Amino acid sequence: MSGIMGIYYLDARPVESADLGRMVDILAHRGPDGADIWVDGSVGFGHRMLWTTPESVIEELPLLSQTGDLVITSDARIDNRDELICALQFDHCPPEKITDSQLILRAYERWGEQCPEHLLGDFAFTIWDKRKQKLFCARDHFGVKPFYYYHQEGKAFLFASEIKALVSLPQVPRRLNEVRIADYLALMMEDKAITIYQDIMRLPPAHSMVVNQSGIRSWSYWSLNPDHEIRLASHEAYAEEFRKIFTEAVSCRMRSAFPIVSHLSGGLDSSAVSCVARNLLTGGNTKLHTISSIFDKITGCDERPYINAVLEQGGFISHYVHGDEFGPLSNLDEIFQYEDEALLGPSHFYPWNLNRTVKELGLRICLDGFDGDTTVSHGIMRLTELARQGDWKLFILETKAVAQKFNIPPYTLFRGHGLPYLKDLAKRWRWIAFVKAVQQIHKHFGGSRKKLILQHGLKYLVPEAMWQWRSYKQDKSVSPVASQAPLVNRNFAERIGLDERIEKLGGFPKQPLTVREEQWLTLNQGLLTYTLELMDQYAAIFSLEARHPFMDKRLIEFCLALPSEQKLYQGWGRIVMRRALAGILPEEVQWRGGKADLSSNFTDGILNRDRQLLEEVMRDKLGSLENYINLDILQGAYQRLLCDGNKVSDEDSMAVWQAVILALWFEYNQLMP
Repeated sequence: MSGIMGIYYLDARPVESADLGRMVDILAHRGPDGADIWVDGSVGFGHRMLWTTPESVIEELPLLSQTGDLVITSDARIDNRDELICALQFDHCPPEKITDSQLILRAYERWGEQCPEHLLGDFAFTIWDKRKQKLFCARDHFGVKPFYYYHQEGKAFLFASEIKALVSLPQVPRRLNEVRIADYLALMMEDKAITIYQDIMRLPPAHSMVVNQSGIRSWSYWSLNPDHEIRLASHEAYAEEFRKIFTEAVSCRMRSAFPIVSHLSGGLDSSAVSCVARNLLTGGNTKLHTISSIFDKITGCDERPYINAVLEQGGFISHYVHGDEFGPLSNLDEIFQYEDEALLGPSHFYPWNLNRTVKELGLRICLDGFDGDTTVSHGIMRLTELARQGDWKLFILETKAVAQKFNIPPYTLFRGHGLPYLKDLAKRWRWIAFVKAVQQIHKHFGGSRKKLILQHGLKYLVPEAMWQWRSYKQDKSVSPVASQAPLVNRNFAERIGLDERIEKLGGFPKQPLTVREEQWLTLNQGLLTYTLELMDQYAAIFSLEARHPFMDKRLIEFCLALPSEQKLYQGWGRIVMRRALAGILPEEVQWRGGKADLSSNFTDGILNRDRQLLEEVMRDKLGSLENYINLDILQGAYQRLLCDGNKVSDEDSMAVWQAVILALWFEYNQLMP
């Protein structure tokens, strides 16, 4: 993890070293091991260095090519080093003397604007091509490394790892982007380009960009293939291949000049990363550090039985943070010194406190199990697949198995995954298949066959035009804002066109019908990108680098292409990973069902540990929000939170949280809506 920044004056003004110096200084937390700038007329780059990999210790950035025609500044860890070193012919230079930035620069010399297509790893970089008078910028496949920019057409282009470096210069305005505020309040983070400031943008993941005096040209250099499927000979073959790819995903993120710590929560994902990393260190003198949140007071959140099961295998140095000794509103003044946007999630205080402890321990590289749920997939949509295939027998077996393992009422699963297809059969007049399905459902779930036929079959004999008219009337009577974002002030929503924005960006573009469709859509959601940016920010605050094995391109492509039975089998989600890590994970972790729900700790934290600040905001600091928020809806949610505590709905808790954070962020940054 490092910090990058740069200025390109499109009107040929010379770059002032002092401006670059200001940007470098404000990102000092991203790189305490060194800083430098490079200026050539109207172009200038800066860099903040954090040593992490063995090669980074000898790395000097910004870096000029041997000819002097190219210069690069980068925040990068390249994982396919051996492949690139072989392809790019480094004239017998020892690999340990070749830095990742040298690899990127040589790749650009060889492949030009197509070079990101040949890179694996986490990266954000900019290259100045003096001969062609252009900047070339690129960001990694999933957006692990951040890249923000400000473009003033015909005059200036500025970029940086964090927004604060951009707004440190007087030429970059700090104008609030109300559309981003609306997106946040509507819980819709699908726009991967905008930020909370007007005119400050983010380069989306898997995108490249060229900037020259003609303007900006941006394109996607890679996308996930939703149609590819892998077919292997047996369950064992799938498990073996998963184990191979996952081990490599962990291994390449352990390329380090320093000891490594793993965030160990006790869940399947963080335990998998920790156990594989520990095994990779076996035989050396280095043990893997772990850091875990534990809960002595809010015991329902405590995962120590699973954490201890991992630690008892040996090979770890364990550390702990008490997750119930601080609240979600704690340390906000300190957090807001670094956090550029107000759009915090309600679990933000866990990584903050874990990373602060990691910093105090003198460590700087953190592994985690971030979003293994999405990468490997629980595969619940397999139930929908089975229903649509007419395999009701297997559908019912899997439904009952899932219900038992995850304590879900079987009829709830049937209603969500079987009933829609039953209705579809009736709509398409496939009555033989419909009646057979009703017989199977009655046999295994009980209930009235007559009711199933009447409610979900015969009503579709009513002329279709009548149902279309009724649906049209219902759809028009309630706006997307009213139904999906009741917290948003209606006048504000109309002013910025939030209804149309929700219809365009909100949720999936179509209802997924298969595991792969749902997984592909989830992996492409903007929320994933934004969460990765937050995790980078919360590591950078403490001069740490966060590394996410489940965000490995090879692993995601493999898991997406798996048949659905390798994701859900006999009620077990993520079955391929469970099989693959047999003998590596403790059995009680390998075969656990769900995981602890931390919502009770959030509620206790905001109502008890942070009660004074909560009441102060709700009483005195909502004036800045009245143009954005429906205050009646907010006050109703607040009163229910005070009265019902842990029984309150997630919607009410989230509404109060969003309003409080937004009000405090406005106040801290002295921004008036």
